[in-house]
Amino acid sequence: MHKPKSIIRTIAALGATVLLLLPKSAAVAQSTLFNVPSTDVVSKQKVYLEFDFLSHFKRHADGGFQIYAPRAVFGVGRGVELGVNITAVDTFAPKQPVYISPNVKWQFYHNEKAGVAVSAGGLLYLPIAHRAGADTYGFVYSVVSKKVKADYGPRLTGGGYALPGLADGLGAKGGAIVGYEQPLAKKVTFVADWFSGRNAFGYVTPGFSFTLPKSSLLNIGYSMGNHGRGNNALFVYYGITF
Repeated sequence: MHKPKSIIRTIAALGATVLLLLPKSAAVAQSTLFNVPSTDVVSKQKVYLEFDFLSHFKRHADGGFQIYAPRAVFGVGRGVELGVNITAVDTFAPKQPVYISPNVKWQFYHNEKAGVAVSAGGLLYLPIAHRAGADTYGFVYSVVSKKVKADYGPRLTGGGYALPGLADGLGAKGGAIVGYEQPLAKKVTFVADWFSGRNAFGYVTPGFSFTLPKSSLLNIGYSMGNHGRGNNALFVYYGITF
């Protein structure tokens, strides 16, 4: 059975990080791949809404859980987006913390001709319900991406992150960010991302992204922990831009 602290960190790892991404062939600009932040930002005066669902397929009494994470991101212009995430978990242990995560990202360099972009940003993980034993901390990062100029050319993302304010004993307080996107067809892309470190963010997630009508998308993947299989989970999210 998951311990409460483990569940809290799983929420932070799988339910957040600054939001949503896809390759340039997609109709929707996003802010993350699955978990790791991308260099993309939502366009000015656009709104991106997303709902994430994660599930570890065991009975709750044996460590199974479900995570629910709605998100909203607003493009404010000049390469800046502002967002907020809310994350809740359903598991055997009652009264798990509910987190709200305000976040910001700034794409401060973008060279479309070279296929290169650089962004930085951060989130605050703030418990708003069932706060006993829950930690408040930050997540800051910087990432650079390179899009290969070719039909179905991939995009690679790399960078680093830090967790200021994370309590001692909860794992590494920073690490590397790696992402890979490979278009397979006009509306289908293979996506994989990874956070290094033995902590709540330390996961690798491969999967597929499907571009849908009306500026929407569906991502389906599987998150696997660097520190063992106890928190592995199916990861499904739907997003739409207005």
